[in-house]
Amino acid sequence: MLTIRLARVGKNKRAQFQIVLQEHTIAPGGSHVEILGSYDPHSKKAILKEEKIKQWVSQGAKLSDTAYNLFVSKGIISGEKRKVKIPKKEVKEEPVVEIPKAEPSAAKAKEDEGKKEEVKEKAEKKNEPESK
Repeated sequence: MLTIRLARVGKNKRAQFQIVLQEHTIAPGGSHVEILGSYDPHSKKAILKEEKIKQWVSQGAKLSDTAYNLFVSKGIISGEKRKVKIPKKEVKEEPVVEIPKAEPSAAKAKEDEGKKEEVKEKAEKKNEPESK
């Protein structure tokens, strides 16, 4: 199936488009059957081959939403503009992982108590007067 759509040909940060007729499975920058015009979105200038566009549409070529809206605004095709939904960029949020504080195990608690008792015993022995 043939499609009429825009193919970007402009410089970096200075877009310009060719309006091309190509197979719908081919990437927009790939090979095309025919060039039907050009469009400069900065100056809103469009150079279109109206007769060729009408001929291909009458033969069953489909129009992309953007090309359709451009042709409606230039008066080549009559009708209402289509809504073109441009997807928003997704902002990925990294999940916050909470690391649970380790509770002292029963064995470790007993070890700590044992060490505390040893320290107390040593302190008591130091405080006792030496007897001979």
